[in-house]
Amino acid sequence: MRAIYSYGVALIIVLGLAVWMASGILVTGGQGPGNGERAIIPIGGESGEHVEEGGVDPHLTIAERTEEAGGGEAAAPRSVRIEVITAQNMPIEVPLRGRTKAKSAVSVVAQTGGIVQTVAVKKGDAVKAGDTLCTLDQGARKLAVDQAQAAVDQAQTAYNSNVELVKKGVAAPNTTLAVEAQLKGAQAQLQNAQLELERTVIKTDVGGVVSDPLASVGSMLGMGQPCATVVELDPMLFVASVPEARVSYARIGLKAAVTTITGDTAEGTVSYIAPTADDATRSFPIEIDLPNSELKLRDGITAEAVVNVGTAPVHVLAQSVLTLDDEGVLGIRTVEEGNKVAFHPVTIIRDTREGVWVTGLPFKINVITVGQEFVQPGQIVDAKTADGEPAAT
Repeated sequence: MRAIYSYGVALIIVLGLAVWMASGILVTGGQGPGNGERAIIPIGGESGEHVEEGGVDPHLTIAERTEEAGGGEAAAPRSVRIEVITAQNMPIEVPLRGRTKAKSAVSVVAQTGGIVQTVAVKKGDAVKAGDTLCTLDQGARKLAVDQAQAAVDQAQTAYNSNVELVKKGVAAPNTTLAVEAQLKGAQAQLQNAQLELERTVIKTDVGGVVSDPLASVGSMLGMGQPCATVVELDPMLFVASVPEARVSYARIGLKAAVTTITGDTAEGTVSYIAPTADDATRSFPIEIDLPNSELKLRDGITAEAVVNVGTAPVHVLAQSVLTLDDEGVLGIRTVEEGNKVAFHPVTIIRDTREGVWVTGLPFKINVITVGQEFVQPGQIVDAKTADGEPAAT
């Protein structure tokens, strides 16, 4: 019984609200019947019917209503503020972050076997090309040279005697070939013995700093085993990666200024640009040669480089004027001839405190600085500068 009563009351309330909504009357005051009432739905009818003051004919389209309200083609152009900006020729510098890297780390190995007799360097020593690092026990190698020298002397004597005999007619001319062959064989044996003796002195072919591994006196070195490692630090390399969006700027021979995290600076040139991008980062490895005759720059130090890629006409814009078109392309809106709005895509090449450096714009432009988000390309606007001057198009 209570449920029927509750549902009945609810039904009466719903019907009452429906009748009130259908009447289209809203009471906003309590001054009595007819006072404080206004229509919720504008009263109108078919074409030619009366429409109350302040109401909107429901039979009009949205465009017709906009036109009636003064917002159509007949409406006054929207006001925007512009700034006249002219291109400037500025140096284009690409910043890079990377690290220093030794030109090479050469393992100076023994070309013959033997016991280490002396070690002429220690770790950290700076060496030049041709400096001796280690010497091996010469042992029988010196005796082999003496023996080969004696064989050469004997063969030379036999050759000289044969030449004299041939001149006197005592010996046949063809006998000279045999003694000449013996002489050349003895000379070859002497050269081999001398080379083997020279190999006991291990020298470096590159300059740099001595590092591990370093042989010790008395140890046995076999052929191919290292006497010492020389880290080549002059020239030093700066290695980094160029984003694929800026790799078109990179060229061999470009000048670069490098500053390490320790405060050391150096001027260098781009010596290598990778032909393929790294699969993980989609960037291109790059190397810059840095002179390091005083060995101030060390291997593996974090550093930053600024590469000068030349000059280009650049516009300096405030970040606030940048906007996106309907396709999501970054650019700016400008006022062109006839006070029409135009959109120009831009490429940011540098971000500074003064503004962003962009390329891809005409030499002189009227950039919309206020109101750019409320206008579209092709729209006619009332463009004025901050001083109130109209746009000069």
